[in-house]
This record gives sequence, C-alpha cells and structure tokens, in this order.
Amino acid sequence: MHGGGDDKTGDPTAGASHFKDGIIDLLAGTAGGIANVYAGQPLDTVKVKVQTFPNLYSNWVVCLKDTYKLDGVRGLYAGTLPALAANVAENAVLFTAYGYCQKTIATLNGLEDVKQMTPLENAFSGSLAAVFAATVLCPTELVKCKLQAAREMKQKCTPFSVCRDIMKTTGVRGFFVGMTPTLAREVPGYFFFFGAYETCRYLLTAEGQKKDEIGLVKTAMAGSVGGMALWTSIYPADVVKSRMQVTGGGSFMSTLMAVVKENGVRGLYKGLLPTNLRTCFASGCLFVAYEETRKFFHYLF
Repeated sequence: MHGGGDDKTGDPTAGASHFKDGIIDLLAGTAGGIANVYAGQPLDTVKVKVQTFPNLYSNWVVCLKDTYKLDGVRGLYAGTLPALAANVAENAVLFTAYGYCQKTIATLNGLEDVKQMTPLENAFSGSLAAVFAATVLCPTELVKCKLQAAREMKQKCTPFSVCRDIMKTTGVRGFFVGMTPTLAREVPGYFFFFGAYETCRYLLTAEGQKKDEIGLVKTAMAGSVGGMALWTSIYPADVVKSRMQVTGGGSFMSTLMAVVKENGVRGLYKGLLPTNLRTCFASGCLFVAYEETRKFFHYLF
C-alpha cells in the first residue's frame, strides 16, 4: 500500500496529483471500512460484551450462543449503524492521512517516491495517521459500545437516543469519554498494523515483482497478519476503552486497575481470541477492498 500513488514526493508541480491521491485514498478507505464492518460485526459485538461483562460470560462461545439465542442475528449486528459510521469515518480519515504522512516521511528521509519506503517507515506513517483517525473514531465507537451492551445494562436504545442522552447529561465532552485509551490503542496499534502489513507484502513479493502485483489472496493474508498484530499489541487498552465507554466514566488508570483487581491480568485479554478470528477475516477484506478500489480509481483517472 502506497498512499502516494505514482507521483514523486520531490516534484514541486505535484500539488494536483497529491490532491487526487488524497481523494482516491479517501474513497478506497471508505470501501475498506464498509468491508471491514460487514465481515467482522458479529464477533465485534461478542468482544465488547465479553470485555464489559466478564463475570456474565465465561467465554466468547457462551456469549455468542446467548446473544444469538436471546437477540437473534439482529443482536449480533447490534450497533452496525454506528459501527459503519465509525469504520467508514475512521478508515477514510486514516487512509487519507496515511497517504499524506507517507509523503511527509518520504520527503524528510530524502526519498523521491513513497514506493521506496521501508516497512518501518510505513509503520511510522500509520502511527502518525492514527492520531487523526482517533478524533473521528472515539465518538462513533462510544455510541456503538453502548448499543452493543444495551441488553446487559437493561436499556432499550437507538443510535439517536444514545446521542440525545449523552448530549443531555454531559454535552459534547461526553462523546469523547475514552479518548485517552483510544489514542493509547490507535497510535501504537497502527504502527504494528501498517508495519506488519507492509512487511508481509514485502516478504510475499517475488523477485522482479511489485508489491501491487501480489494478487488478492496474498493481499488478504498480509491484511490478516496486520490486523492480528494490531489487536494483540493493544488489546488491554481496548478493554479499558470499552469498559469506560459502556459505564460512562472513570479515568484510564482507575479503570485499568479495576479490571486487574476484578479479573487479574487475564481480564485485560478477555475476548482476544474472537477478536483475532474476526480481524483475520475483516482486515483481509479491508485491505483487499482498499487496494482494489485504489487500483480502479488510479486506472480511471
């Protein structure tokens, strides 16, 4: 993945080309976000429930069965609307910012083309882009978590009623509960996400072949590895974020200590297996959708 398209970073006439690449990255990130949600939403619902109610569900299989039995397929896709909003917004911003961050880092390192960047340089680009994505993701993911945990909290709610209640009780600031763990999750997470993805693409590229030519299956494999690297590295921060957003408060450290006190260090990794199963499939779909959409629009324009 090379957010900068075919242009040279050192070309002073490349302004229009940079803008075009930004729009294409925006559209490709949007396509990736949609693919990601529909591929992974049921196991994301299970992840949030297991993280937030560890004493209610002994493991993720029990949670999956109970949710399906009590709420049906609709229950597994609870929060899909805000999840779509969150993922589409996050990935659109993330991949657009990623493209520009790649160009910035390439220029700082004296590279003429983003294709010459190493996996480590791409990893730093992803980490930097995550700061922009987190500001969009935090409010939408807050709403998603509240909807997914509604039955256990004995609440009936819709995306609109959740937003209305937050505005009424805490105002705009209420939408940014969990911002610290979101940043603690996103910034290192996307370092591993893009780093692992680009490293896999590099390793899967045959001699004399370009990274763009490895095909759908290898792209999906690289995406799966990237997704699992992200979640394994930042899972404890995600547990804290889910707990904070569902309960509506507490500081990052106080919530972290409460989880450890209740369930031990293992509590910080509860739900990691279904999360990695989900991301294996969902991240593969995300990167295939992203790369193919980029290729299509670069071919068109």
